[in-house]
Amino acid sequence: MSFVNNETKELHCKIVYYGPSLGGKTTNVQWIYQKTAEDNKSRLTALNPETERTLFFDFLPLNVGEIRGYKTRFHIYSVPGQVVYDASRKLIMKGLDGVVFVADSQKERMEENIESFRNLELNLQQQGFDIRQIPLLIQYNKRDLDNVSSLEDLRRALNKYNSPEVEAVASSGAGVFESLKIISKNIITVLKGGEA
Repeated sequence: MSFVNNETKELHCKIVYYGPSLGGKTTNVQWIYQKTAEDNKSRLTALNPETERTLFFDFLPLNVGEIRGYKTRFHIYSVPGQVVYDASRKLIMKGLDGVVFVADSQKERMEENIESFRNLELNLQQQGFDIRQIPLLIQYNKRDLDNVSSLEDLRRALNKYNSPEVEAVASSGAGVFESLKIISKNIITVLKGGEA
């Protein structure tokens, strides 16, 4: 559901980072923000309910190219992870172009990952999106910890649509830009008439 600004010759795309509470969504968004050139991004805005953070900003990457003479500007959002903020999640998801699902690799978080992914499917469906048709990337975060699920177990539980996937340690930046690059390229492919 990208937005075209004819005046600035920009195509605006929305990427939403989704996943369980404290799984690394905010860390991903903060890392991207900190490493993006100052003159190519807006201010980082935080909406802080009592226990959850929602962050967003937009930026103009230098290397994704143009589509019919339009530069592509990405708006990056993280949704609250806790179920009690589901109304906020739905609002943030309006008009999205792609989703990065940030899974917490710790074994004890598997059920929360599964619950959050089911919630993503439901919220997408309620907004008229087909999860098989939108760009979706699964990021397995916190791979540096000791008590993590195997990739096979995570794939079996979370990647039933055979989406692109990335192992990450968002706190150190590992896999963060790789995830962003893949989801951005997939969004551009869809905008050019290809498939997610």
